[in-house]
Amino acid sequence: MSKPFLLFRGPVKSLSGYGFHSRDLLKSLYDMEMFDIKIDSCNWGNTPMTALDSDDLFHKWIDANIITRLPSQPDVFVQVTVPNEFKRVGKYNIGITAGIETTVAPKSWVDGCNRMDLVITTSVFSRDVLLQTVYNETDNVTGKLMKQHRIETPLQILSEGVDTSIYNKTESDFELDIEEEFGFLFVGHWLRGRTGQDRKDVGMLIKCFCEAFNDVEDKPALILKTSSATFSVKQREEFRKKIIKSCEPYSNPASVYLLFGQLSDSEMNSLYNHPKIKTMINITKGEGFGRPLLEFTMSGKPVVASNWSGHKDFLPMDKAIMVGGKLTEVDDSVIDDFIIKGSKWFTSNYSEVVEVMKIMVRDYETFLENSEILRVENMTKFSLESSTKTFKDIMSPIFDKPKQTKLKLPQLKKIGE
Repeated sequence: MSKPFLLFRGPVKSLSGYGFHSRDLLKSLYDMEMFDIKIDSCNWGNTPMTALDSDDLFHKWIDANIITRLPSQPDVFVQVTVPNEFKRVGKYNIGITAGIETTVAPKSWVDGCNRMDLVITTSVFSRDVLLQTVYNETDNVTGKLMKQHRIETPLQILSEGVDTSIYNKTESDFELDIEEEFGFLFVGHWLRGRTGQDRKDVGMLIKCFCEAFNDVEDKPALILKTSSATFSVKQREEFRKKIIKSCEPYSNPASVYLLFGQLSDSEMNSLYNHPKIKTMINITKGEGFGRPLLEFTMSGKPVVASNWSGHKDFLPMDKAIMVGGKLTEVDDSVIDDFIIKGSKWFTSNYSEVVEVMKIMVRDYETFLENSEILRVENMTKFSLESSTKTFKDIMSPIFDKPKQTKLKLPQLKKIGE
C-alpha cells in the first residue's frame, strides 16, 4: 500500500532560524516513515542559502527530493513560514510558524491561519498570542460590531527539538582568541531599530556590560556571535562601528568581541563548550521560541535571559536566571508588516541586567548545579527525538484510516419457536 504524498514547503537551504526549524521538521517526518515526501524549497529573505552540507547524508536526501513541478495534488501539504503566506495546496494543509514576538499578531496572520486545516506553533507564548488576537469589524456608519476576526483553525504546540548527538556537553576545540578567562556569549541577529529598540536589544546589552565592569580590574569579555540577514563585510563593519559607539561613554570599558560569519552546528556546540565561555546572555524583547538559548542549555552552563515570551518554556525561573522588566509599546523604528503599531513587547530592567552580570562573575560556581539539572531535563524534554514523537502524535490521527470491524450480532429466535 502506497504512502500518502506529502509536500513540504520551507526554506530548507537557508541559514535562518526558519531554515534550521525546517530541516528539523523534515528530519522528523523522514524518521516517521509515514509519507512519500517531496520538497518545495524557498528563500528566506536575504539569508544565505548555503546550509546544506554535501557530506551530510540527510542533507543529500533533502537535495535529492527537491522538486520544481508538482506531479499531483499532495495528500498533505506542510508549509513552514509566517502565517500571512499560508496557502491551501494539498487535500489537508498544515501551517507551521514560530515568529510571534509581540502581544498581537497581524490580521493577515489571523486570515492566513484560517486558510489551513491545522496550525502548529512552537511555544505556549506563540499559541496564546495567536489565540488571543481578535480584530473587530464594525459598521462604518453606526459603529455597531458586525464581526470578530479570530483564529478558528485548530492550533497545536510542537516545540523545536535539539539534535543531542550534536548539541551536548563535551570537550571543545573551538579557537577563541580572547585574553579574558570569563566570557558572556550572545547569539542572535542584530536587527533594525534604534538603540534600546531592536528586538534582541543588542545595543543595550553592550551598554549594560560596559556599565557593569567599567571600574573592574579583572574584566570579563562579551562575545557577540551575530549578523543580520547576510554575512557581508559591509555589515561586519557596520556592527563594529555600532559596538564602538555603544562603548564610547565609558572610560575603561571591558572588551566586546564580534564573532561574525557562518558556523556549522558542530562548531556552534564547540563554541558553547569552550572553557572561556561561561554563560549565555540574551535580553531579547520577544522570541517565538529562542533556539540558541535551548542549544546552550545542553552545555550545562548558566543562561541569563529576559523573563518573557517563547523561551520560558525551557528556561524555568528556578534553573535559569530570568531578568525582570515590563511590557512597552514597540518603537516606530521597528514597525513593519509583522511588528504592528500599538503592540507591545518586553523591555528588561537594565539596572537588574547590570547587577545580574556582576553576580554571575562573582558567584559563578553557585549557578552550575541548577544549570546541570536543566541540561539533563532539556536533553529529554526538548530533544529532536522528543519533538519527532510529538509531531507523530499530531500527524497520526489525521492519516490513520478507521479499521472496519465485523459486528457479532446475537442470534434471534424466530417468533413461534
